[in-house]
Amino acid sequence: MAELTLSEARVKTSGRLEWVLVALGILGLVAAPFVIYPIFMMKMLCFALFACAFNLLLGYTGLLSFGHAAFFGGASYFTAHAVKVWGWSPEAGIILGVVGAAILGLVMGFFAIRRQGIYFAMITLALAQMFFFFCVQASFTGGEDGIQGVPRGMLFGLVDLHVPLNIYYFVLAVFLIGVFIIWRIVNSPFGMILRSIRENENRATSLGYTVANYKLAAFVMSAALSGLAGSLKAIVFQFATLTDVAWQMSGEVILMTLLGGIGTMVGPIIGAGLVVGLQNTLATSDFPVTIATGLIFMVCVLIFRRGIVGEIYARLLTPAARAAKD
Repeated sequence: MAELTLSEARVKTSGRLEWVLVALGILGLVAAPFVIYPIFMMKMLCFALFACAFNLLLGYTGLLSFGHAAFFGGASYFTAHAVKVWGWSPEAGIILGVVGAAILGLVMGFFAIRRQGIYFAMITLALAQMFFFFCVQASFTGGEDGIQGVPRGMLFGLVDLHVPLNIYYFVLAVFLIGVFIIWRIVNSPFGMILRSIRENENRATSLGYTVANYKLAAFVMSAALSGLAGSLKAIVFQFATLTDVAWQMSGEVILMTLLGGIGTMVGPIIGAGLVVGLQNTLATSDFPVTIATGLIFMVCVLIFRRGIVGEIYARLLTPAARAAKD
């Protein structure tokens, strides 16, 4: 009893510490554009949201997708085309990107969830490659040139997004809303069912849950939130290219999530910051970015088997506290 009480106390202390760190993190992000180049911060926020959306599927449902670039890049194309060609407002273009990514996720998920493990991963990769070649041939994507010169426009007809601070705080607000949605999903009864599916799918089925429906719902939610990140990226950088839908983009988001720690809320954000920061640092050097990223990934796998944040949780909390926390 004393050990359980001590574990409960540590869990409560850890929970308070997390909320303090979250508050400090938000304050840091609010002040960041006055210290760090805003474009870099916006890129980091877009990819952090992308990694968090991917982690919803991998970390909390146990489904490894190699095709999430289709949702990220597809939404980027949808938003860029709507804003530039159709003259839509940025918020309307972003909504179109999210809806388009969700529909794409519904179609891909319908076929993919019929398989498990490596077969699921390979099907998502194959479907994403089909979408990639569609983007190469489709007229609205601009082929290999992509869609360039996407106007940022006026948010709700009131806020000029061409002003760096305006668009930064818009991206930050959307990022925080997206992360809050993921947190709310994870900490809901629906999220508990997803975790049970991750831990023991057969047991979840025996309890009467329609596992396929929950998997599909999680897949569509993850796709929609990935689309939100892709739409933001199109508005921030004012272009959408084939790089956004290439399989390498799926590899990057997997790397970000694994580096930070799967199954944690903060881990993918940390992982995205590391990868984007490394890419930005080595962009002007002669050392290949991919080799440096691979080396760091190898070191983290050897030293931080659970990811950086996951390893910190594992070292700070006792087994009983971790069980109570989960």
